[in-house]
Amino acid sequence: MSSLVQSVDWLAIAPPTLAAVVGLVVLVADLFIGEEKKAVLGWVSVAGLAASALMLLPLRDGDRATFCLTGDAHACSYTADRFTLVIQFLVLGGALLAALLSVTALKDANKDLPEGEFWFLLLSSAAGAALLPASRDLATLIVALEVASLPAFALVGIKRGDKKSSEAALKFFLSSVTATAVSLMGVSFVYATTGSLYLTQIADRIQHVDGQFHTLAQAGVVLTLVGFAFKTAAVPFHFWVPDTYVGAPLPVAAYLSVVGKAVGFSGLILVTVVALPSYGDVWGPALAALAALTMTVGNVGALRQQATRAYSAVRLLAWSSVGQAGYLLVPIASAAYSKDAEKAIGSTVAYALMYAVVNLGAFAVAALVARTSPLNRISDYRGLYARSPLSALILGFFLLCLAGLPPGIIGLFAKVTVFAAAVDAGLGWLAVVMAVNVVIALFYYLQWTTLLFRAPEGEPEKHRVPAPLTAAIALTAVLGIALSGAPQLVLRFSATGLF
Repeated sequence: MSSLVQSVDWLAIAPPTLAAVVGLVVLVADLFIGEEKKAVLGWVSVAGLAASALMLLPLRDGDRATFCLTGDAHACSYTADRFTLVIQFLVLGGALLAALLSVTALKDANKDLPEGEFWFLLLSSAAGAALLPASRDLATLIVALEVASLPAFALVGIKRGDKKSSEAALKFFLSSVTATAVSLMGVSFVYATTGSLYLTQIADRIQHVDGQFHTLAQAGVVLTLVGFAFKTAAVPFHFWVPDTYVGAPLPVAAYLSVVGKAVGFSGLILVTVVALPSYGDVWGPALAALAALTMTVGNVGALRQQATRAYSAVRLLAWSSVGQAGYLLVPIASAAYSKDAEKAIGSTVAYALMYAVVNLGAFAVAALVARTSPLNRISDYRGLYARSPLSALILGFFLLCLAGLPPGIIGLFAKVTVFAAAVDAGLGWLAVVMAVNVVIALFYYLQWTTLLFRAPEGEPEKHRVPAPLTAAIALTAVLGIALSGAPQLVLRFSATGLF
């Protein structure tokens, strides 16, 4: 009997595999390392994520596929194409920056956070997140989604004896499990109507579904999207976001805001544009409505944050991330109506890359402020320029990028790209909703930015910034400034190659 699968292409699967292996090494090493040397685990994890990202370089030359059916070379479970590599770069780069923030956070926690478990969970989640964009069958896609999500629940609730952290983890877990259950039901409906789990085969077979199964196929499409809509924090699946970000350690919140979104959006793109292009009349309007609702609710929620409320800075970033998710959904919805779906998807990927850099940078500065102001209120940022001029200038730059204002050219460029995708697809009404929301967002971003440069209340205190935190802030700042100087590089880099 001939083998049903081809031999494994180890180079193609190296990035997620290396992250998973380093995670296991860290977990085992934790058993044998004394408390005074636990910090080594953090640097091993950082090195492992950096090595995983470097393993993407040999894959640039051409598309690779493995775990393919012998009878159909196009039906593969794992494909390392241009889209995969760009999202894996985003995921592993985001996880690396979150790890740099975590090194400082774990040291400051003074053994309140278990180091071995923390690094194992972070690396496991990063491995699942890196696997997802390469997944080309629904079973692998769902498994990757859960491998990325399950460790994230534990990371959110990892603070010992912290009720807020435990409550956030429980809320995150219950809502995610419900979304996954609904999504699995959708996958079963799609499989029942097509007889395949491979995305390329589904795309072909679902066009020829018998009339009596047409409604079942439509229900499967909608239900499958629910799980990924939850991961992207699209309204009405967003309610877990503010409490989860506040309850989680700040580096974990930063990780979820970028890597969690990359997982959701890459899964959403694969399910809609690759597997179900012929059902664009079902998912196109649904995602357009979700985009309009998500950006509006997110920006209004951010606008309502009170500067003196505890954790208001983190809550504002949480609601802002919901609003940004709405912008990210616009090009995916546009792909259903556009003649050039690849260009539309490229707009989402370009926006995601910009968002990842500046949002991680904003969280890095928030982590710096939290070292002296644990309640992390927006009012705590008043006079930051007097205490730490460089940090204030960098945070101001990141906020202007998120708002889409110069000198944050990369933010403006990304918004124009998304706006153009909606207009080109004939979704003028969605472009208008986006323009209104950009104006709403300007208010709270500029309000926070001006606060940084006001006269401080009392004598400003200066504190030493730890090296890992300095590295994270500097790296995001350099990337943000470089991309603002040459924003076209993002669009060229984010060309998806999905088709």
